[in-house]
Amino acid sequence: MRTFIAAAVVAFAMPAAAETLDVPSGTYVLDKTHASVVWKVSHLGFSTYTAMFDRAGIDATITLDADDVAKSSLTASVDATAVLTGHPIEADPRGIDFDEEIASDMFLNATAFPVVTFESTGIEVTGEKTAKITGNLTMNDQTHELVLDTTLHGAGDNPMSGTPHLGIAATGVIDRTMYGINTLAGPVGAEVTLEIEGEFTYKQ
Repeated sequence: MRTFIAAAVVAFAMPAAAETLDVPSGTYVLDKTHASVVWKVSHLGFSTYTAMFDRAGIDATITLDADDVAKSSLTASVDATAVLTGHPIEADPRGIDFDEEIASDMFLNATAFPVVTFESTGIEVTGEKTAKITGNLTMNDQTHELVLDTTLHGAGDNPMSGTPHLGIAATGVIDRTMYGINTLAGPVGAEVTLEIEGEFTYKQ
C-alpha cells in the first residue's frame, strides 16, 4: 500500500527514452510539484483500490548520460508515513483513519521503517521513448528487485524556466508478501501496481 511506492513507491523511474537525449548530461532532480506515486491493489475481487503518497515525501535524482542513456542511474525515496487514501472516516463502519492503518505495522510498518528506497542497477533501452529500469526496492527492511517499464514524455528546455527538463512515466508490479506485508493477503491482492509520473530539472 502506501510504501508501494515506492517506490516509489516508492517506487521513481528514470528517463530512459532514446539511446541519446538532446539535453545536457549531469544531475537532474525531481520537481515535487509535478510528481506522483500511485498504488493499486485488488480489493476482495470487486474493485481495484487506488491511493497514493504525498508529493512532499517523494525524492528522486537522475544521473544522466545523455550520450548513452543505458549508462545513467536513478535513486529515489518515498516517505512511507505519507499515505493518502482519501478514505472518508465518517463513512467507515469502524471509524478509522485508513491512512494511519496503511502506514501502521499492519501493512507498511512505517514507524519502524519510514522510508522506501529504490536504486537502479541497470537500464535497458527498448525503444525510441521506452526503457526497462531494473533496481533494488527496499521496504519494511526487505530488499528485492523491481523492474520499471519507463516512457519518456519529453526532454528539452522548460518553456517557463529555460532549464533543461525531463518528463517520464513508469509502471511496475511488486508482491507485497515478499516484503513481509501479509495482512489480508488473498482477499486483498498480494500484487501491488505502481504508477509513477515525474518531471526532473537539470542541476549540473
